[in-house]
Amino acid sequence: MALLFVLGCVFFPVFFAVLRWGLQNYTKLQMEAREAVLVASKLVSSVQAIMASTAGYIVSTSCKHIIDDQHWLSSAYTQFAVPYFIYDIYAMFLCHWHKHQVKGHGGDDDGRRGARGSTWAVVRGYLHKEFLMVLHHAVMVLVCFPVSVVWRQGKGDFFLGCMLMAEVSTPFVCLGKILIQYKQQHTLLHKVNGALMLLSFLCCRVLLFPYLYWAYGRHAGLPLLAVPLAIPAHVNLGAALLLAPQLYWFFLICRGACRLFRPRGSPPPSPCQTQD
Repeated sequence: MALLFVLGCVFFPVFFAVLRWGLQNYTKLQMEAREAVLVASKLVSSVQAIMASTAGYIVSTSCKHIIDDQHWLSSAYTQFAVPYFIYDIYAMFLCHWHKHQVKGHGGDDDGRRGARGSTWAVVRGYLHKEFLMVLHHAVMVLVCFPVSVVWRQGKGDFFLGCMLMAEVSTPFVCLGKILIQYKQQHTLLHKVNGALMLLSFLCCRVLLFPYLYWAYGRHAGLPLLAVPLAIPAHVNLGAALLLAPQLYWFFLICRGACRLFRPRGSPPPSPCQTQD
């Protein structure tokens, strides 16, 4: 299985590099570096999301007994996909870097010291802006990966499959960012994509956790409200820690939807009056 991990370490960076090169050099596109990096990174994320959600659907629908049934894809895809989260931290930083390579930071007057200062300023800005996402990716690698391949001991593939299906919303998120990059916020495509993003995120990331509790309660013959008291405390804690950032991101999506569907020229209603 270590071969799958190595394959993932090669696949995601190489796929990104090929897409970036093609977007910059294909005669009908010839994007600027900043555009190519953004679009390539979102395409890689979308492909990974499609693979993950497909694998999750296969696993979750194949496991009739939600505790003991196993499917080879659960551990195989987990080991293949974990390098993606490491790669994506770098890809997000590269997008941030290209976005801020303007206005002559670290110019000739400052020399090498100024360049280093500029680099660290960009790194600090990146960590400040994307702290929650970087933390999420680090937890996926350092905590969720060992838990899924070691601690589970082959049990609960159904739940892992459902968790993989949380990626259903990712292609809509990526498309939304690409459309914003090209200032297409007020097109019909962006509005339809925003509605699909909101719905898929709600169903596959927020309501996923109550569904998992309900599924276990049905298996154990317990009502939904009794499940948290019937399972170990560390499981409840883990679920709460995973759910918390999803609720925050869902709030941001709802705030964006308020702005998107608000008629032009009208003052924002109070629920949407939040700072950028």
